[in-house]
Amino acid sequence: MSSLSRELAFLILQFLDEEKFKETVHKLEKESGFFFNMRYFEDAVTNGEWEDVEKYLSGFTKVDDNRYSMKIFFEIRKQKYLEALDKRDNAKAVEILTKDLKVFSTFNDDLFKEITMLLTLQNFRENEQLSKYGDTKSARGTMLVELKKLIEANPLFRDKLQFPNLKNSRLRTLINQSLNWQHQLCKNPKPNPDIKTLFVDHTCGQPNGARAPSPVTNQLMGSMPKVGGFLPIGGPGPFQHAPVPLTASLGGWMANPSSVPHQAVSVGPMGLIPPSNSASMLKRPRTPTNNNPALDYQTADSEHVMKRSRPFGVSEEVNNLPVNILPVTYPGQSHSRSSYSADDLPKNVMAHLNQGSSVKSMDFHPAHQTLLLVGTNIGDIAVWEVASRERLAFRNFKVWDLGACTMTLQASLANEYTASVNRVMWSPDGNLFGVAYSKHIVHIYAYHGGDDLRNHLEIDAHAGNVSDLAFSNPNKQLCIITCGEDKAIKVWDAATGAKQYTFEGHEAPVYSVCPHHKENIQFIFSTAVDGKIKAWLYDNMGSRVDYDAPGHSCTTMAYSADGTRLFSCGTSKDGESHIVEWNESEGAVKRTYLGLGKRSVGVVQFDTTKNRFLVAGDDFVIKYWDMDNVNLLTVSDAEGGIPASPCIRFNKEGLLLAVSTSDNGVKILANAEGVRLMRSIENRASGSVAKVPMINAFGASSSAAGMSIGGDMVALNGDRSLPDVKPRISEELEKSRIWKLTEIEEPSQLRSLRLPDSLVSARIMRLIYTNSGGAILALAYNAVHKLWKWQRNERNVTGKATTAVSPQLWQPSSGILMTNEITETNLEEAVPCFALSKNDSYVMSASGGKISLFNMMTFKTMTTFMPPPPAATFLAFHPQDNNIIAIGMEDSSIQIYNVRVDEVKIKLKGHQKRVTGLAFSNVLNVLVSSGADAQLCLWSVDGWEMKASKFLQIPPGCAPNPLAQTRVKFHQDQAHVLVVHETQIAIYEASKLDCVKQWVPRESSSAITDATFSCDSQSVYASFEDGSVCVLTATGLKLRCRINPAAYLPSNPSSRAYPLVIAPHPFEPNQIALGLDDGGVHVLEPLEMEGKWGTVPPQENGAGLSISHAVAAVDQSSR
Repeated sequence: MSSLSRELAFLILQFLDEEKFKETVHKLEKESGFFFNMRYFEDAVTNGEWEDVEKYLSGFTKVDDNRYSMKIFFEIRKQKYLEALDKRDNAKAVEILTKDLKVFSTFNDDLFKEITMLLTLQNFRENEQLSKYGDTKSARGTMLVELKKLIEANPLFRDKLQFPNLKNSRLRTLINQSLNWQHQLCKNPKPNPDIKTLFVDHTCGQPNGARAPSPVTNQLMGSMPKVGGFLPIGGPGPFQHAPVPLTASLGGWMANPSSVPHQAVSVGPMGLIPPSNSASMLKRPRTPTNNNPALDYQTADSEHVMKRSRPFGVSEEVNNLPVNILPVTYPGQSHSRSSYSADDLPKNVMAHLNQGSSVKSMDFHPAHQTLLLVGTNIGDIAVWEVASRERLAFRNFKVWDLGACTMTLQASLANEYTASVNRVMWSPDGNLFGVAYSKHIVHIYAYHGGDDLRNHLEIDAHAGNVSDLAFSNPNKQLCIITCGEDKAIKVWDAATGAKQYTFEGHEAPVYSVCPHHKENIQFIFSTAVDGKIKAWLYDNMGSRVDYDAPGHSCTTMAYSADGTRLFSCGTSKDGESHIVEWNESEGAVKRTYLGLGKRSVGVVQFDTTKNRFLVAGDDFVIKYWDMDNVNLLTVSDAEGGIPASPCIRFNKEGLLLAVSTSDNGVKILANAEGVRLMRSIENRASGSVAKVPMINAFGASSSAAGMSIGGDMVALNGDRSLPDVKPRISEELEKSRIWKLTEIEEPSQLRSLRLPDSLVSARIMRLIYTNSGGAILALAYNAVHKLWKWQRNERNVTGKATTAVSPQLWQPSSGILMTNEITETNLEEAVPCFALSKNDSYVMSASGGKISLFNMMTFKTMTTFMPPPPAATFLAFHPQDNNIIAIGMEDSSIQIYNVRVDEVKIKLKGHQKRVTGLAFSNVLNVLVSSGADAQLCLWSVDGWEMKASKFLQIPPGCAPNPLAQTRVKFHQDQAHVLVVHETQIAIYEASKLDCVKQWVPRESSSAITDATFSCDSQSVYASFEDGSVCVLTATGLKLRCRINPAAYLPSNPSSRAYPLVIAPHPFEPNQIALGLDDGGVHVLEPLEMEGKWGTVPPQENGAGLSISHAVAAVDQSSR
């Protein structure tokens, strides 16, 4: 059915509902399969109308469609069976058992036998798993919660749970418009035409010379009494999802599906245990409880159901992405699929980069949206800042250790010491990138910003050509996957380079690899030059797939950003190209896109973005498709100069598109938002922020540390930790003489916004931006959470946090507050703490009482656990497993808690006082903890043993405060950690807990209340008890800007508010939020014309300052 026919069906549904033809409405919903009316379904389940329930479901799914569907039907039929048993109607129970439940015996015979045995019990509640079964009403309500989650997670219900946002009586409006148009065409239009039928076109009778009335204002068609829009039958609010793939969907591809470990399927096993309202911490939020058709809750992942008797479990997320691709949104912020248009595609040419040799592969950095990695046909690689058109780093092809290479490679290089780059790719966190060459070799580089590019691994990977390379995280360990001319796929440890797996089975050279995961199942698709597609699990059981690519083409495969849709693009030997979407559950082509050439030159490359668009380079142009439409959406020639089959790559947000050119360069195309992004970075380029290395200025790892007092550097134990700085030329010396600390003292010198607050004011104890960057969450002293969210509108097209537009203090329609459990808690002694899930769907929090888990959309408490004593004082999610949380405790211990099984795995002891900070490094695989004892501890995540511990270097003359909090936050490199104490800010090398830099405010200054890295780890923001905020460079902890309280606080002598906590924006490195002791939350940004906070101070010249110089600096500097 065409999209217009589908929309007509929705208009008819709205009309029928307005006219109260309820039964007809639900029949049309079922027969069309376009809209699943959750409210109607809820009512039928609540009333026990089981026949109607199954009939309605049958319009959308069948029992054996997938595991979600099977679980839905099983839960319904199990409930029917239990109700019959509860009524002592054994005859009815036997009928249900044999007619309805027997079908499930083929999938789980043991379960069917156990269900059958319930007939022998006087009361089925004697079965331990059913002992908590209540009455019929409560059991149906509990089951309904479970069913809704299963339906929302089921891919077959994708786009069927949200009714379009239509104005009332839309069909009538269209008819009126048509009649007005017909009336306009009448030869003798009457002023007040009498419309008596719609069966034939309207014409006026006798002439009267009157002009036709305005088609805009004249209502020709009389309205019957209306009952409102479609909304009343729309279920509990529209709820559009990107569906979560089934683990079992790979089974459709599998030659031997039974070899897939099905216990990992997220739907959970069918079982006797009644669904629990508190049962599963889920990725997919519950169906919202209001009927605002403008709502669109999107998350990076779906909720999945885990049937257990335990309190709850947290489904594992895709954590290896540093940015949130599908952020959660809140009422009023709608950016559903329909909001995208061709204008969202990057088509404006913004930059032309001269690479110097033919570009073969490109990849944008996962976090830095304008950082582009390029590889060429002569083995060159480069890192470009595309906004400033600056090449930051460059390497040409060179074997690092020729003696360690195979004799075959040595002989090949002896003949010709060149190689082409086949593939470049960033690791998920952007700290590493890989290069696959045409001769045997794979290089892995560590990138630390600027021109700081370091050799990490050299792997002699394949005999001959290395065709492709990718990163993956099987077993929560970063790995490199390669394939090549030797027909093999190999998996390597990204830390050591050790080979872990070799997959063999292709009969031709392997052309590409595409690793992915569905729930806990990690797998790899591979394609060969003969057009064969295979899939592999990380075992030695051989391939699970043997399919042909369309046209037996040389093919690459890619998933949509949310991982739910699989696409491939390839070119056959005859030059015929194919771009298709696959139906994973069947292993068949679902959709073939039209528009690719029949005589393509080379293999056509493609990419996906925004879970909505496809792009390919073909016929000397760029071709774009909407994923849901096989026809070409639009075409662009990028102002000419594109080769026949260019290399092509979106950045992660889809704002920019890089395209290779015929003159050995790269063009950068941008959409409107991308244009703004590039220009904003371009405007800041004068500060040379992009050139400042993120790490190398920390210096070598050493116990020696530089201490900066009042912003100047002191070498405590010599100069070993200071960077080797070349002598400055006279011009640089002149710049250093005229550099001046930026002091912001007036409101006119910055942009600030105090967030609106109608709730009771209480000092802000914890503060964080949501990962999407569109909201701020605060935890106040009174245990109440406050959530502010920015609307997406004309003044704020991105919907991100900004000082230009005031946000909304958001609450659900129920009006409830997210409030921690504080029974018998002394709030003065409590240490509030919280942790936010990566998809912004839930928050774990405590204020001296039990730990609470809240749904961020409904504000409902999903569960509570761990009653004091001891009380929790800090919470941190494991970076690779959201079922594991580290909990710092009041009694100085750290509890590693598995929420899925509701148990403490291990208790770590090393601190002497309460734990006040925890931070994981997923690169070093360690946990760093800090406490009120001013001690740092380093723990191995693998075995949870303590690897090191160090006490802070308290500056002389500073009396230690026994209750002072010490906090820790990792640098973007995941190797250095920021340590914050009221007396100092320091940077430590995490692997050894060696202090690299230390900054101490002058003695007369107020205490430090909090500090944090900016999102790009280029700056450190610190807040103080006197209300001021300082901005320091992260490389040398040099003071570059000071914001005085008068610049952002109202001039009220009786009020001496100051920030207790500080939070960095996740995407904007120059935006921060402050949580104040008077309950206020302020957002600060530099002036738009400035673009940043002050200027970078001159680097230290030579080995550092002497002690006497430092003292002089203190006298001259006022902190």
